[in-house]
Amino acid sequence: MSGRAQLMWDEAVTRYDFGPDHPMDPVRLALTMRLVEAFGLDRELRVTSARSAGESTLRLVHRADYVEAVRRASADPASADGSYGLGTEDDPAFSGMHEASALIAGQSVGAAEAVWRGDVRHAVNFSGGLHHAMPGAAAGFCIYNDAALAIARLLELGAERVAYVDVDVHHGDGVQAAFWNDPRVLTISLHEHPRTLFPQTGWPEETGGEGAEGSAVNVALPAGTTDDGWLRAFHAVVPEMLTAFRPQVLVTQHGADTHFEDPLAHLAVSLDAQRAVQAACHGLAHEHAEGRWIALGGGGYAVAEVVPRSWTHLVAIAAGRPIDPKAETPEDWRQEVYAKTRQLAPRRMTDGREPWWRDFEDGGYDPADRLDQAVLATRRAVFPAHGLLP
Repeated sequence: MSGRAQLMWDEAVTRYDFGPDHPMDPVRLALTMRLVEAFGLDRELRVTSARSAGESTLRLVHRADYVEAVRRASADPASADGSYGLGTEDDPAFSGMHEASALIAGQSVGAAEAVWRGDVRHAVNFSGGLHHAMPGAAAGFCIYNDAALAIARLLELGAERVAYVDVDVHHGDGVQAAFWNDPRVLTISLHEHPRTLFPQTGWPEETGGEGAEGSAVNVALPAGTTDDGWLRAFHAVVPEMLTAFRPQVLVTQHGADTHFEDPLAHLAVSLDAQRAVQAACHGLAHEHAEGRWIALGGGGYAVAEVVPRSWTHLVAIAAGRPIDPKAETPEDWRQEVYAKTRQLAPRRMTDGREPWWRDFEDGGYDPADRLDQAVLATRRAVFPAHGLLP
């Protein structure tokens, strides 16, 4: 297997654009790529583009009638059918919607194919991670579920065990739904509690369908969770589950909206903790999946302050050239940020935090701590199905 990493990029993914007043501003993608280039990371890995996902690929996850509804709305946004989640406040229809969505999906599928073939160990598509799209409906700013499509393609190619780890602030509901009854796919989602955030799913009791019990793992974090709790929860659940499941491939989703600056959610995680989890996922891929790692983007609505730095760290880790958090952001990139957003760009690749957490196994848990209660609820719900102690 090649040691070289691959970054999936096509400037046309920035056409995934719900309009000027929508929080999912495609400038976040362009600014991330410009920061990747400013650090010279494009010379440290292979930058390539894949074909758009075609009809047969989209139908690995999505219903034919839904794909046709997206095509119609793409050609005539005024005709968008709300019964498919199209033309809504979250997912307004726009011209070229099908093409832009299929292109993003194609990048994630292409990443999966390259990793499974052994062309590369790691592949990143930070334009992907659109994890809310359902087989028959758009949801939560997501039209086609590229993460689920990448996993479905891996299964089609012969993978027998694929693990999906989602650390976006929102529950990875669409991916969970796609593989609810499939024991070949382990989905793990760490997210803000469904009582306080969309999509109001991801309870610890959601553990998989008949014949796939224990294949869905949900850690519902209390609003206000900070670095130490977020990292504690990740390390209390994810490594043990991967050890038990023995995945052949690890697919991860790195929504940057857990950050304390994000305007749409209520966690209080720093860039430095996000980077620590990215590095942990990289290590877990080598420990459990022979290095086969497909890393995706996701949510993130602090489009200049947070998203580009977070995902540039992700690319750097995949490339084997991690960036010192204390490094300054390049001046030409800061000028680009101001030109595109009229915002002042962050000057360093850190929030100035030192990631630390108290290990769940070291000294046990505090029954009065809401974070520990959340972790224990998850472990009790799914660990026994894998022969693990809660």
